[in-house]
Amino acid sequence: MTEAKIPLAGVIGCPVAHSKSPQLHGHWLQTHGIAGHYVPMHVEPEDLAETIRTMPKMGFVGANVTIPHKEAVMDIADTVTDRAKLIGAANTLIFRDDGTILADNTDGYGFITNLHQGAPDWDPQSGPAVVLGAGGACRAVVASLLEAGVPEILLSNRTRERAEQLQEDFGNRIRVVDWLQAGNAIEEGRLIVNTTSLGMVGKPRLRVPLDGLRSSAVVTDLIYAPLKTSLLQTAEEAGCTVVDGLGMLLHQAVPGFERWFGRRPEVDDATRAAVLG
Repeated sequence: MTEAKIPLAGVIGCPVAHSKSPQLHGHWLQTHGIAGHYVPMHVEPEDLAETIRTMPKMGFVGANVTIPHKEAVMDIADTVTDRAKLIGAANTLIFRDDGTILADNTDGYGFITNLHQGAPDWDPQSGPAVVLGAGGACRAVVASLLEAGVPEILLSNRTRERAEQLQEDFGNRIRVVDWLQAGNAIEEGRLIVNTTSLGMVGKPRLRVPLDGLRSSAVVTDLIYAPLKTSLLQTAEEAGCTVVDGLGMLLHQAVPGFERWFGRRPEVDDATRAAVLG
């Protein structure tokens, strides 16, 4: 009599010790009584391809991918989803029964689901969204907002050329705004999103003027360390609905967990508490 294989998953990064994903998936495995494991794996760039191709032989059913490997894994995977191609990065790998590797991106799903959960009255079609930043996370946010039906995105980045590249990639519903004019753009926004690292622990503050915030606006920050950034603090004081960044991390993990372990987990207060430690 043979025992069933214990499914393994994990997160690949360089570095990876800071990742909250092992706490998150460990909580869900315990909650659902699943005999599986989720482990952090520090993998150097030069070892990435060999590591990923070896993992299925070791009992791994999939993995999350974090910095700096999100782009490189797309060249290693056998199949890349359309949304991962559009975003230009993958954060979720699925090792299929036929031995092939599927690369997907669930960051946009995590962002928009967190937004709807934290601001259930937000209507995507109510008006423009102002998005600060133009990095990899921004691409996932922009893709999800356009898909949700936001009529226009006012995009501002410290380096204008990167914002213009996104405009070229995503089309004429993107309007690029100079970084020095971002405060003026905020006056138009029904939704304000910070996708930069400004305001994170150990990083400079976000110095965009916020006096134009409307009290009817929804404001969200992808940063979750600290949980309430200065942007969210100021927005809350202005009467805005605020949504912290932790929920995006939690929700983006749901599709992967479901594919790997066969159960769809809930993002609830116990989940947040488990990750916050």
